[in-house]
Amino acid sequence: MKISTRGRYGLRMMIDIAEHFDDGPISLEAIAERQGISFKYAESIMRSLVKANLVKSSRGKTGGYCLSKKTNKYTLEEILTATEGDLYPIDCLSCTKPVCPKQDKCKARKMWADYYRIIKDYFSSISLSSLVGNSSFYEDGLGI
Repeated sequence: MKISTRGRYGLRMMIDIAEHFDDGPISLEAIAERQGISFKYAESIMRSLVKANLVKSSRGKTGGYCLSKKTNKYTLEEILTATEGDLYPIDCLSCTKPVCPKQDKCKARKMWADYYRIIKDYFSSISLSSLVGNSSFYEDGLGI
């Protein structure tokens, strides 16, 4: 599984908003500039985050974006799902109808399903608060 720039940038944007939480609503221009993301791309990603109710927007002179809940209530899994869509490694796990005629007899399907559960459990175990302002989070050698 490869996380796209959309997922990586979405996570960076969420970290940015969390780090500037005390500043009140943050303009998308400020987020995009600090993160080195084009405004248009940031705008597209932010729509996904708003649609998933991960951030709230406010209009007006002092408007912008802020988190809709505390940082410890967010998981990386929900942020990545909002920006990437599902995290399934193969199509036949995500579809309700069979994609492959051999799906029912596939000897590798369970392995792929187990792999998906490991990824989902891993990303579900990491909160946004564990990444915000914590550069030592991955210093155990398992880092990104």
